[in-house]
Amino acid sequence: MRVLIGAATAALILGLAGSAYAADTTGVIKSVDSAKDMVTLDNGSSYDVAKSVKLMGFKAGDKVKITYTQSGKTMDATAITHAS
Repeated sequence: MRVLIGAATAALILGLAGSAYAADTTGVIKSVDSAKDMVTLDNGSSYDVAKSVKLMGFKAGDKVKITYTQSGKTMDATAITHAS
């Protein structure tokens, strides 16, 4: 029984270590690359933007709120809105 509990605990820890998490950030857009579906903020962080997010209304200098998930070093934006 102890072996089973130990194995289940190890599997849970390993599973959580590789999982993605969701977060929000705000910043000023440095660049928008519609061809690559990518937004870069003035702090240097870049986000791959989901195809469902329309980038047409955003340009360099816009203050935005980005909702994203991160898995490893990859940050995937799931929503972008203008921030005040």
